[in-house]
Amino acid sequence: MSLNTGAQYPEFRPRRLRQSAALRRLVCETHLHASQLVLPLFVRRGQKLRHPIGAMPGVYQLSPDELVREASRAFAAGVPAVLLFGIPDRKDALASGAYAKNGIVQQAVRRLKQELPELLIITDVCLCEYMTHGHCGLVHPSAPGAKILNDPTLKLLARAAASHAEAGADIVAPSDMMDGRVRAIRAELDRTGFSETPILSYAAKFASAFYGPFREAAESAPQFGDRRSYQMDAANANEALREVALDIAEGADMVMVKPALAYLDILHRVKMEFGYPTAAYAVSGEFSMVKAAAAKGWIDERAVTLESLLAMRRAGADILITYAATDVAKWLTE
Repeated sequence: MSLNTGAQYPEFRPRRLRQSAALRRLVCETHLHASQLVLPLFVRRGQKLRHPIGAMPGVYQLSPDELVREASRAFAAGVPAVLLFGIPDRKDALASGAYAKNGIVQQAVRRLKQELPELLIITDVCLCEYMTHGHCGLVHPSAPGAKILNDPTLKLLARAAASHAEAGADIVAPSDMMDGRVRAIRAELDRTGFSETPILSYAAKFASAFYGPFREAAESAPQFGDRRSYQMDAANANEALREVALDIAEGADMVMVKPALAYLDILHRVKMEFGYPTAAYAVSGEFSMVKAAAAKGWIDERAVTLESLLAMRRAGADILITYAATDVAKWLTE
């Protein structure tokens, strides 16, 4: 698209279109709407449990009954979807809680579907919360560091995704960054009768310092090594496009860039290159920095949050995953 510049139209004065709120709304190019929002939620066993996450003010680990209450608040505000993360009672070397028929996510999905049938439920498909070592895949028992066994891990991820779909999940979202995971999950969903269940792939997920508070929220910090051997290097943009292309070729219906603000260039290139429904995940560190600065009175929380989400939309995001989703939905209607 070519732009009409001032040199071509010397009498055009852009400021004329900024003189009132009504006029600015009339010519606004990028819009935020509650229908674009997804609220991440953390669920664990128990009753009447709202365990505060110290690094994420206003965010909690929730028992299933409190999860329904929190999701109901979001849905009433206009948020159409939630993204579920499970925190199991126990962890093991095979991440069995990730695919257990009565696992915490599976329980939560069934309860949400019963209580809020119109709510879209997206489930995070990963193994780190369920592994004793906190990594996203099976680890070689004798190799130094965190050497991940890629292909054996795919079977567990596929099994977890199918168990989520069986419980009633509307969308499964693999976040592990194993090679070939989308193909394995698509094949297992098709084999088990869930061929209509879409996959939202964490296609360009970077090894980021912005995930810090999430490790507390999901109790998923690695016990040794780090995740740089499977999550992406922050320096690599072209590789991100190859990752997205591979996931689409394997059957992804939607793709995600994570984190969001520090990777708006990637987000824009992904949307322009592929045109697929594209999600931006405003991760825990982004959320917590805004909260911390707002608590000090250094920034306006509402204004900064909305401006940040507008930047993601402007870059190409169709879907905005944010811990502030309920507040944002309310702000948009005030």
